[in-house]
Amino acid sequence: MGVSHHGHGRASGADAASPARLLDQVRERLRRLGMARRTEQAYCGWIRRFVLANGRRHPRTLGAPEVEAFLTQLAVRDGVSASTQNQTLAALLFLYREVLAVELPWMQNIRRAKRSERVPTVLSWDEVRRVLSELDGVYWLLASLLYGSGLRLLEALRLRVQDLDFSRCELTVRQGKGGKDRRTMLPAVLHEPLRRQLAEARRLHDKDIRIGLGEVWLPDALGRKFAGARRKWVWQSVFVPGNRSIDPRSGREGRQHLSARKR
Repeated sequence: MGVSHHGHGRASGADAASPARLLDQVRERLRRLGMARRTEQAYCGWIRRFVLANGRRHPRTLGAPEVEAFLTQLAVRDGVSASTQNQTLAALLFLYREVLAVELPWMQNIRRAKRSERVPTVLSWDEVRRVLSELDGVYWLLASLLYGSGLRLLEALRLRVQDLDFSRCELTVRQGKGGKDRRTMLPAVLHEPLRRQLAEARRLHDKDIRIGLGEVWLPDALGRKFAGARRKWVWQSVFVPGNRSIDPRSGREGRQHLSARKR
C-alpha cells in the first residue's frame, strides 16, 4: 500500500498503516485492560479517522503537528464539542502509550479543549411525574430507576439479577463511571415491578436453556474462570430483549441487555 510519507516519496509497507490490523491491536489492549465496550468503540473510531486523515501513514511517523491539525479540524470544520475533542485526544494518547509503547515529549504539550461551565438542568418533581406518566412497561421501570436510584442509562440497562437486593433495598452498580462499583438505594415502590421484570427475564432464560443457549457475556474473563457461569441465572441481565443476538465479543448467540440506541 503506497502512501506519501513526510515528503520522502512513497512509504514502505512497514510505514503504511493498515487500519484494520492497527485497530485489532487497539481492541486487544483495551480488552486486556478491561475497558468498557463503549470506550472501545469510541477509541477505535477516532484512531481510524486519524489514520485515514493522514493518508494511512503509520502513527509512529506522525507527531504533534498532525495530532493538533486533526483536533483543530474536528473543532473548526466539524464543530465537535470540547468533550469530544478531549475524547479523541485520549484515544490517540492511548494508541501511542498503550498500543505502540511510545512515550513522546510532545504528548504532554497538547492542551485539552476547555469545557463550557453551565448550570445543570434539573427537573422538578412535577415534571418528573409528568414524564413518567407518559411511559409504561419496561420503559417506565427504567426511567423510574434512573430517577429513584440515581442511575445512568447504561448502568440501569446493564443490571444483572445478582445486583438487586430487595431485603436491603439496595442495588449494586458494576463498573459505573470511571470503572467503579457502587451501591445505591432501591426504592420500595419499584420492588414489585422489578420482580415482574425478573419473572419475564427468567421465563426467557429458561426457554433459552432448554434449547442449549442461555449464555451471557461476563466481564474480566469470569466465563473462563468459572465453568458454566455464563448460563447461571444470577448473571443474567434484568432488562433482556425479546430477541436473541450475536455477542460481538464472543460470537455466541444469546441475550445481553436492552440497547440504549433509538429504534
